[in-house]
Amino acid sequence: MVKHIILWQLREELSAEEALEVKKGMKEGLENLKEVLPGIVEIHVQTDCLASSNADVMLDSTFENEEALKNYAVSKEHVAVADEKVKPFTRTRVCMDYEIADGDI
Repeated sequence: MVKHIILWQLREELSAEEALEVKKGMKEGLENLKEVLPGIVEIHVQTDCLASSNADVMLDSTFENEEALKNYAVSKEHVAVADEKVKPFTRTRVCMDYEIADGDI
């Protein structure tokens, strides 16, 4: 299996209220992809973080294999969520993908 972790920082010009709405939209949009795309084992978006954090949103997802992750990345459903709910509102993105053994989830 493959883990796909992303951390985003939101744009600084967003008000606190706007940031909450953006986080909600990112969470709903990304987590709903599990229902429509094959190969996703688990997908969770964390939007509540401690004040010590320097990221605003985290995607923690698990895929059946690297091919499933590649298919997810280019799927029209994922691209639509990224283009509509993520990219317009984020200023930084850091990603880490790695293989895991079945018992390491």
